[in-house]
Amino acid sequence: MIGVFDSGLGGLSVLRAIRERLPDHDLLYLADSAYCPYGPRPAAEVRVRAQVCANWLLQQGADLIVIACNTATSAAADQLRAELPVPVIGLEPGLKPAIAASRNGRVGVLATSGTLRGERFMNLVRRFASRAQIFTMPSPDLVGYVEAGDLNGPEVRAALTGYLEPLRSQGVDAVVLGCTHFPFLRPLIAELAGPEIEIIDTGPAVAEQVSRIVEVYAIDPDGGTLRFATTGDPEAVGPPLVRIWGEEVALIKAEI
Repeated sequence: MIGVFDSGLGGLSVLRAIRERLPDHDLLYLADSAYCPYGPRPAAEVRVRAQVCANWLLQQGADLIVIACNTATSAAADQLRAELPVPVIGLEPGLKPAIAASRNGRVGVLATSGTLRGERFMNLVRRFASRAQIFTMPSPDLVGYVEAGDLNGPEVRAALTGYLEPLRSQGVDAVVLGCTHFPFLRPLIAELAGPEIEIIDTGPAVAEQVSRIVEVYAIDPDGGTLRFATTGDPEAVGPPLVRIWGEEVALIKAEI
């Protein structure tokens, strides 16, 4: 079984990509909704929550754990890989594919403040600094809109316009979605950014890596069941989860 966790519902974008790639594997998704969002929280607190979530997934029988959150990956991936007896896959903003897609070498990054101030992201920028100009845009309130299932309302449209206009004024022609919540806003981002700007989502690349690790560790298909859990109130989390996922699903409470 593959366990996937995020601070909330954003990691569903990664879960969907994994589901498409590995439909015969059981998947368990944990939304740490009681502590969402991770972005504004100190790295030490995010690290503790990531440990709690990963250990819960392990107790449920996970053979592989995916950190479907850039902020949690930055804060906790190295520690989890050192501590856990199963493979741990994290993610990072897709600067490399964005630079490859850019025509003018000017790349924008939409992400939470927690991701942008993390050492992992700073190292990534330093690694590619000679190949492109990177323009970052903290976009903390977008997570809340996605958590509420608001993907195209007037408030989220106004917020995105405010974030994208400075990037457009810098002449970027590629924008990285540096938070797993943001792919659910991709149609709106594409509309507001315009056809000349390439939108980069790392979900499919993560699913490809999961597929490789499944082969390396010989993790056999186990039926293809799909389960969802939250540390928050299932009655509050359930409706936006269904809106985002696109079909009715059962949601249990994880008491952690």
